[in-house]
Formats: sequence, structure tokens, C-alpha cells
Amino acid sequence: MNDGLSRLGWSAFFAAHLAPHAADGLSPARVMAQEKLLYIVHIGTAELEAELSGRFCHEAERTGGYPAVGDWVLVRPQESACPSRNLQSSICNPESSADRAIVHALLPRRSGVSRKEPGAKTAEQVIAANIDTVFIVAGLDRDFNPRRLERYVATVLRSGATPVIVLNKADLHSNPAGAVAGLGTIAAGIAVHAVSAIGASDLAVLRPYLRPGETVAFIGSSGVGKSTIINRLLGVERQQTGEVSRAVGKGRHVTTRRELIPIPGGGLLMDTPGLRELQLWGDETELGAAFGDVAALAAQCRFRDCRHEAEPGCAVRAALESGDLDPERLRNYESMQRELRFLKKRQRWTKMKKHQPRPPDTHRGETE
Repeated sequence: MNDGLSRLGWSAFFAAHLAPHAADGLSPARVMAQEKLLYIVHIGTAELEAELSGRFCHEAERTGGYPAVGDWVLVRPQESACPSRNLQSSICNPESSADRAIVHALLPRRSGVSRKEPGAKTAEQVIAANIDTVFIVAGLDRDFNPRRLERYVATVLRSGATPVIVLNKADLHSNPAGAVAGLGTIAAGIAVHAVSAIGASDLAVLRPYLRPGETVAFIGSSGVGKSTIINRLLGVERQQTGEVSRAVGKGRHVTTRRELIPIPGGGLLMDTPGLRELQLWGDETELGAAFGDVAALAAQCRFRDCRHEAEPGCAVRAALESGDLDPERLRNYESMQRELRFLKKRQRWTKMKKHQPRPPDTHRGETE
């Protein structure tokens, strides 16, 4: 196996999908950064500026299957790769004389963090592809929101990656250990670390996750300190950081694109723009992984279609009355279920509308 590709996360999983393209003379490459439909890909020995082939672009427009940062694609370099370009470089100037490539195919993803695309459009937006671990970063300041954290946990558990909760700004909290303990069932089976990005020594607890050939993505709201943590882990001020607004306690968008950043010694980090909203994508049955306690209680209800309101033998209501279940957690769970049901209805409606025959053009062939 190419050592350069191995450092980028290439594995037997992706190699197994090369067979259909063996005769095409294409090279595997990982998407390192993206600006609209312009990409920076790495072939293991060099970074190349890349764009989609006309055929691939047409197919991707029809299916929504565009490459995302972290994806593995198959490319045909347009010039010989320049060894002077290395893994530490950022996205390039499109007007530079750097080597280029054409993307002809997208390999299947091993994992993918997705959300519904913001706005009215019913489409999936891939936040991070082929990730091993996701650091869900929240700030222990006045913007801390356990309900928002539940939404992030549900999204990451669906992705196939391993979630790790990172509670940053521990220096601003009077009892960080208590905050960790207070997460309770939100973090069931998930590692939780309270840290302060101000002190690099605090972040030593995160380094065991940064293994050679593996990728760690950071997701969270604006202003929680993702880029600051990345800078501390890298040992250089690579990512731009910004202040949190004192007026509203919310962060400003500083990271404006998703980008894979190689770590000296192996492994990669992915910074992502702060998320103002995280609309769910998927099926409501997948929420059970993030709300295992609620799902287990619901399975004990007398009636399979129990609405957990006034039905006799409702285990969920009993848990609420005994204090074993947080009513806010149940409300959030039910709200997320409704959101995913509505998403499913919209998907069906969109599919029906797409396949609806167009009305005949009654004016065709008429003359004035």
C-alpha cells in the first residue's frame, strides 16, 4: 500500500472498491478542501487542484452525489505531480500554476456526518466524510445547551463515526466535573472530556484519539473554540479564531470552509464552520441510539402505539413521575421524532413531484 495514501486514511475498505475502475487508469485521491466545485485533492505524493469531469458533474447534479471534504475520489492528473507541494499546504489559488486533476468517480463512504441542507430545500448536506472520531465541542459558558448536545450526539451516532464530547472553556465554569456528571444519559457510552483550550496541557487528554491514518472531525456551534483547540493540538496558529460576542454570547463564523489538516506524525484533523442550525437527516428509528433510555422505556409500555400521555401502563410516564426521566429530554426526543417524520413526508412529496409528468404544451406549433 502507498505509504502516502496510508497516512491520509486509505484502507482495505476503499481498495475493495477499486476493481470496477481498474482499467480506467485513475488514481485514488482524498479531498482535502473545497471551494464550491473546486477541490484540493491529495494523491499521496502531492496535492492537486481538481474539478469534476463533465459527466460526473452532470450525474452529481442529478443525484446530489457531489464529493465532500474527506471523501476518496478517483482522478486523472493533468500533469506530473509536483513533489514540492506537501500535506501541510492549504487550499490553493485557482490562478496558480499548480498541477491539476479531473475527478471521474466517487468511492463509497465508510462513514458520513450529514444534516438536512439549511433552508427550504429537502436535500442532504454531508458535513464530514470518512471520519473515525467526531469531537462534539460545546462551550461551558452561558451558551451551553444540553438539548443541542443531544441533537449533535444523534447526528454523529447515525454517521458510523465514534462520538466524543469535548466540553471546552472549563476555566469559565465553577464545577466542570459536575457539568460532565450532569450530562447523564445524554452521554451514555460516550467519552466526555472537560478541557480549556487556554492551557495546552488540558488538551493532552485528546491526543490519544489522533492516531496515524485516522481522521478526527470537529463539529459544534460558532464560538465554542474548535479552531483554538486545533491550533493547540497542532502547536501552531494555523486556524483563524475570533471572539465571542459579549452582547449575545454567541460566536462569529471564523472557519469558513471544511478542510482536512494533516498532523505531524500521522492522522488528520477536520475543522468545520460553526453550525447555526443542525437540521436532522435520516429516519426517526435511528434516534434510538442517542435516546436508548427513552426507547427502552417505550418498549415497556402496555400499548405498542402508546403516545405517553394518559394511557394506562405507560412506562415513560411512570419514569417521568418518579424522576428517572428528564421531561426536557423526552420533549426533545419527541420533537426530533416529529422533525424526522416531517422530513420523510417532504422527501416523498419531492420524489412524487420530480416524477410527475409535465403537462403538454398546448401552444406548441401555433402561429400568430
